[in-house]
Amino acid sequence: MNVYVEEKFADCGQIKQRIKNLHVGKQAVETPKVSVIIPAFDIAPFVKETLDSVFAQTYNNFEVILINDGSHDSDDLKIALEPYFERIVFAEQENLGASRARNTAICLSKGEYLAFLDGDDIWHPDFLLSQVEFLEINDFDMIYCDAELFGEPLFEGEKYTRTSPSRGKVSTESLISAECNVITSGTLLKKDWLERLNMFDTELSRMQDFDLWYRLAKNGARIGYQTAVLVKYRVRADSLSGTNVERSYRNIRALNVIREKYGLTESENRIWEKQMLVYEAEYELEQGKFSLTNGDFSGARAHIAKANKYFRKPKLFLLMTLLKISPKFALRLFKKFRPAEYSFIAPPKS
Repeated sequence: MNVYVEEKFADCGQIKQRIKNLHVGKQAVETPKVSVIIPAFDIAPFVKETLDSVFAQTYNNFEVILINDGSHDSDDLKIALEPYFERIVFAEQENLGASRARNTAICLSKGEYLAFLDGDDIWHPDFLLSQVEFLEINDFDMIYCDAELFGEPLFEGEKYTRTSPSRGKVSTESLISAECNVITSGTLLKKDWLERLNMFDTELSRMQDFDLWYRLAKNGARIGYQTAVLVKYRVRADSLSGTNVERSYRNIRALNVIREKYGLTESENRIWEKQMLVYEAEYELEQGKFSLTNGDFSGARAHIAKANKYFRKPKLFLLMTLLKISPKFALRLFKKFRPAEYSFIAPPKS
């Protein structure tokens, strides 16, 4: 049995003791409506773009809380933050992970609403105004929006919802089935829900956000979404979202966690079983592509064969045949016809 630890808002006094350094800028908003929560770990090259997008918002009743979670690039981060230092709340802690960094920021927050933003993503200028109005007009407890992907040629300019859609009502069932997919940097949430239901689970390193959205839905929070693209989501192989293999494995892990942690209704369990087959097949397919790009042709064929037991696609059958007859030719075709995907899976070695 796995151990799960949701930090409680009531324990914020104790949680704030892990802060090694705290600076509250003189120009920070004293009574904000929205608290912008930014965890920072090795994002010094990107944080300027992120903060510029926050301070360019058409809505101005917000505070920015940035937590340095023991970054390796702390010196560079502080240099990058200098122009913004008097306008933000800045805290440092040991490297304890994104869950604890966000929880620390939540404990420091003064706003009624929380807006989560990763330190390498970018908001459009009307993000906060549009999200606050949408939440209040529709009486939602939490909302999210669509995003544009950037940072890697494979994904450049794509909408987040092209491969991670949101259709219909957000519920435990639609979250399990991936009919609704929440992007964290596009999220606005009423803080009082975390005061009642606890904050991020500190034992979950890569899917603590999904766990929280599921917990909220499980307990009756009204969650909605805008189809508007209000965020630019940076794709990086070295980010928390990671490679395609890591992301597909995280989906499997997420489903296993919610079944073990919360238990499922009969209806939820039926959807869970169906979706797990999809995720397992996707994982095998991504493992197969990774093996192919690294020259492990027998491994690639084995993984793709497992994937195609579910997908049953002629293209995958053809690829398996090529891997058996002429694996190097199969690799050359992959490089030629899917160069962006090849580069993302097997980036050039420095």
